[in-house]
Amino acid sequence: MRVLLVGSGGREHALALALSNSPSVTFLLVAPGNPGIAEITRMTPIGAEDVPALVNLAVNERIDLVVVGPEAALAAGIADALAQKNIACFGPSKAAAQLESSKAFTKTLCEAKGIPTAAFATFESAETAMAYLDTIEAPYVIKADGLAAGKGVVIAPDGLSAKEAIHEMFDGRFGSAGTRVVIEEFMTGEEVSFFALCDGKNAIYLGSAQDHKRAFDGERGPNTGGMGAYSPTRHATPAFVQDIMARFIEPTLVAMTKLGMPFCGVLYAGLMLTPTGPKLVEYNARFGDPECQVLMARFEGDLARLLMACAQGKLESAPSFRLADQTAALVVMAAQGYPDDPIKGSEIRGEMGAKAVANGVLLHAGTRRDEDGKLRAAGGRVLNAIGLGPTLQQAVDSAYQVVDAIDWPMGFHRRDIGWRELNRDR
Repeated sequence: MRVLLVGSGGREHALALALSNSPSVTFLLVAPGNPGIAEITRMTPIGAEDVPALVNLAVNERIDLVVVGPEAALAAGIADALAQKNIACFGPSKAAAQLESSKAFTKTLCEAKGIPTAAFATFESAETAMAYLDTIEAPYVIKADGLAAGKGVVIAPDGLSAKEAIHEMFDGRFGSAGTRVVIEEFMTGEEVSFFALCDGKNAIYLGSAQDHKRAFDGERGPNTGGMGAYSPTRHATPAFVQDIMARFIEPTLVAMTKLGMPFCGVLYAGLMLTPTGPKLVEYNARFGDPECQVLMARFEGDLARLLMACAQGKLESAPSFRLADQTAALVVMAAQGYPDDPIKGSEIRGEMGAKAVANGVLLHAGTRRDEDGKLRAAGGRVLNAIGLGPTLQQAVDSAYQVVDAIDWPMGFHRRDIGWRELNRDR
């Protein structure tokens, strides 16, 4: 099988490793990739949102399956364009990708189908949004309706900060993503990331993880695209998985088919485990980042054949797979200034030492390599340090050994990944 993987982050580095280990893959090409992926397979410098160029590439390289990492490419309609060329794509159509690209679309679908989620209201002007604040209690959850790279959510503790967030969104802080705003009821509880593979008609459970959204230890600082993750979570018991599939994933698939936009790809449900039961925080229409990395670190099977079965609507005959019993923990190493204004260009040393850590893996995300071989920061989230072990504590310890081998004064990271689970164990 000839496979094209689209994307350039840590998620794509993890997928590239898994796809390169798939027995069915005879050729793997990544666009645009990163320096870590360059050590695995061939790359080509085509951006993830350049749909015409990616489609031409797939045609010219006789690609059998395109695997799409970033949400922006899906929202730009890459699956639709590939379908016109009869090329299989693991990822939803532009219409189906609205489950992620429009929070208002998803909230309305949940309301119509009785899928548990927070109470909400949608606004297209700052004035009406701010007037609504007077009718509900703080804290306030303010969300840009569209795609904002995981940073379009503000949890405002009071009315003043909520109004400031509303103004920033309508004033263009998140571009076109903020032309419509969703205000939600604040939910308390613990978050769980739940992943299901879908072929438009059927769905199977892939795995669970827990993300760490805040920038700093103790769940402080701004929301980010994710500063760390671990998998599995103790919440994902067989009964829990059955409940989420029955009350969230399957009704969503049925609803999307009735709307004429069947969902194919990975459906990622961000769940809040509230005192009254699980509720949907949001859907993502692709693998989460960094959750994908910890899932792929545990994945055993032919990933390419599994994703092809989804793309072809043949999930019922998909090859078997499993996630290893070991635990995977991940720490994101980010550039100073992230998420608002990350400082780029600083040199990163210690790469070879990090790669030598037993039970550790170093993934590249926002990096570049100079002609002289020096590694430099080229984005916000720059490196991923993964540790594996029979327990979460051992996995976390290995991940931080990878982190501590890196010499990068201009970077920062959290030191408390897995804290909830570890505190329970203690």
